[in-house]
Amino acid sequence: MTGNLFAGLPDSPELAERLENLLTHPGLRIDRIVSTGQASPPGFWYEQSDSEWVLLLTGEALLRFEDETEARRLHPGDWLHIGPQRRHRVDWTAADALTIWLAVHHAQS
Repeated sequence: MTGNLFAGLPDSPELAERLENLLTHPGLRIDRIVSTGQASPPGFWYEQSDSEWVLLLTGEALLRFEDETEARRLHPGDWLHIGPQRRHRVDWTAADALTIWLAVHHAQS
């Protein structure tokens, strides 16, 4: 299986956020997420049972954790690991450019 993380991107930044599953195996899922100005709904928090390693490939984003007072600004090349059940949300993504995320969800060992 082969592919290109930058292939098939939307032509217009007005399109809705898009999640594409790239690979799934037991205990592992890899997704490409394309955002254009999206944010988590008010009061919504992601709280996943698996860990998630996230890499920002293009664009910019603000990611907030419930247990931190300030949101983290992410730029291309920034990555972070989110432990299971750690509540987090996307506060902002750039509206004038594609923000492309690579998210690796994995079971705790």
